[in-house]
Amino acid sequence: MRRVWLHIAFWVLYVLQDTLLAYNWVGPSFRDISDSRMLGIAIQAALINMPYKLLLTYFVLYVSIPKITAANHALGRIVTEIILVFILCVLLYRFTSHYILYAKVYGGTIPDGNTLGIANVIVATMDIGFIAGLAASIKFVRIQLVTKEREKSLVKEKLGAELKFLRNQTNPHFLLNTLNNIYGLARKKSDDTAEVVMKLSELLRFILYESRSSLIGLVDEIKVIEDYLELEMIRYNERFAVGFNKSLDGGCYHITPLLLLPFVENAFKHGISETRFQSFIHIDIRVSNGQLYFNIENTKDADQQGITGNNIGLMNVKRQLELSYKDYRLDVRNEDDLFTVNLFLNLESHVEI
Repeated sequence: MRRVWLHIAFWVLYVLQDTLLAYNWVGPSFRDISDSRMLGIAIQAALINMPYKLLLTYFVLYVSIPKITAANHALGRIVTEIILVFILCVLLYRFTSHYILYAKVYGGTIPDGNTLGIANVIVATMDIGFIAGLAASIKFVRIQLVTKEREKSLVKEKLGAELKFLRNQTNPHFLLNTLNNIYGLARKKSDDTAEVVMKLSELLRFILYESRSSLIGLVDEIKVIEDYLELEMIRYNERFAVGFNKSLDGGCYHITPLLLLPFVENAFKHGISETRFQSFIHIDIRVSNGQLYFNIENTKDADQQGITGNNIGLMNVKRQLELSYKDYRLDVRNEDDLFTVNLFLNLESHVEI
């Protein structure tokens, strides 16, 4: 219904401007009639050839353009159809103008000349072609805008699906690592097994119910890291030293769920668990005015390879950063005996997908 009203408004405006033009062009030829009578003549002049303008315009809009956009019709045939309808409309326009407009409405006051004279045909062609061309241009612009919006929507859906896939892939990855921890404790018949299972259930509750949102509180993300560290410390006892420093400015910040945890997992899986000597993990999180600085470094054996290669957790985090934030810097360094990750993240630059 809205489109119908837009079409009506378009044609009303066109008739008004055509009436104004007719009033000014032919008005001087009718000096002995009143302004209201002249206005009536101008309105008749504007309306008398409207059917042919409507015919050509809507033929182009609803017959020719759909064929062009469908791209399953020969362009030459479409152009030929437009030309034939155009010629028909020009002929009807001229005969109506000659035998009705000039003869009846103008009463012979204004001479018309030859019905199909070159000058008259050119005027008719320009009059009909202008409005049909204007309407077609608006139609093409609208099609282009709709197409762009559709493309943006498809890209948005694609990126959203990819981000969801990455998160769903990260969660089982985290669960697998933790189950491996429990398996190690169970084989040793450790008294800590029950406590680890309980902590794991708390983490899983978080993953299942809270990490589904596009954003979670930064304090919640940090709490997950702390819980994970507790699980690993129970597993490894005193085989390594952990340093965890955090400095928050008290702001209420949000972050993509489980964005930082894979870096901590990576430090254990590819660093601590495979290091044969005294090892450590140092984690530093600082937040100031919405700017997050995250640093984690862990020892590793010099002969360890492929830490940053085909690692699902790290690859997923890199891609999630690309999809979720406009302003970030990630620096991953794999040295002989040390693995370091430095992340700067503008928490206010999150992109809604």
